[in-house]
Formats: sequence, structure tokens, C-alpha cells
Amino acid sequence: MWLRTLAACACMITAAGCATQVAYDYSKESDPRRAEYTVGPADVLRVNVWREPELSVEVRVRPDGTITMPLIGDIKAAGLPLSKIRAQIATGLANFVKPENLQVTLALVSASSYQFTITGNVEKNGTFTPSNYITVLEAVTMAGGPNRFASPEKAFIIRDSASGRPRQIPVDIERLRTGKRLEQNIVVLPGDIIVVP
Repeated sequence: MWLRTLAACACMITAAGCATQVAYDYSKESDPRRAEYTVGPADVLRVNVWREPELSVEVRVRPDGTITMPLIGDIKAAGLPLSKIRAQIATGLANFVKPENLQVTLALVSASSYQFTITGNVEKNGTFTPSNYITVLEAVTMAGGPNRFASPEKAFIIRDSASGRPRQIPVDIERLRTGKRLEQNIVVLPGDIIVVP
């Protein structure tokens, strides 16, 4: 998947020199801030079971998307909201803890699965892992902004789609920086690649 995405990225960067901004419906892009957080690999969760300190643990979601709980064993976590994971834990512990004492809370300690990449003519290329969801303009700012060789008006995001094929979302960073075309300032999603030619 990564090789295919990087290959697509290379082709899109090559084509960016002659690309022009096209009409795009930014309103169809999802905003994960409006929904419950979806857990991903490398995230760290804190499980608290009332009056059961030996069952209260801090766990990291493994690359296979699971966590391991005392007494229960492995539980699927990646791709699920916190409420569903908490429900799974409570259901599993129901065989070991009296129902009247079974109170489970679940908290996100570290959202390490939220990663994206910025490449091209910015001051600092690389992969970034912010502590909360950010917008395109905030992401480019994290990378130090466009450098003197950049064509920020031709920037774009490479984003995976439901079909499995990456798609390109045009973003005019120059206009965003001057307060124009704010509809383009969409939220960066995990796995996005932001390209500034």
C-alpha cells in the first residue's frame, strides 16, 4: 500500500508543475473532530476498572490493531471508537467481576496513530504526529511553511479513498495564508501526504 501511494505521489509531483487548480467540492471531505475518536495502531489507552487495580492498565494498540487485557486476552481496538472498546472490555470482564462492581472507564492517553507526511518545497519535510487533529494550513506551518522555491498555489493532498486508490485534493496554500479560500483548509487525516511543489 505504501509503495503504491509513494509511486502515485511521485507521479503527482511530476505533474504538479503544469497543474492548475480545478473545481473541487471540499465539503465532502470528512471532519473527524465531529465524531468520536477512532483508535488506531500505536495509540495508548488507559483502562480503569473501579476497585480493581490489577485490572486497571495502560496499553498500547499493537500493529495488528489489538490490545491485551488481564483475564480477557486480546481485544480488537483499531478502527473502533473508545465507547465500543470500553463495551468490549466490560463484556469480557463480566465473567470475572460482579455486575454491581463492574465500572469501566477508558481514556486516550496518546494519539500516536495520527500521522501524516509533508513533502516538497517546505522548510522541514517529514512525518508529523500532532497531539490533536489539525488543518492543512496548520500542518504546513508545522513544517516551517513553503520555502523560497515553492509554488504553494499548486499544493495538494494525496488521500486514500474507499476504492483503495489514492486521490488528489488541490489546496492553494498561498490563498489560505492570506485568509482566502478557507473552504480548502480541511482537516488532515491519518495517512495523508501533503505535497508542496
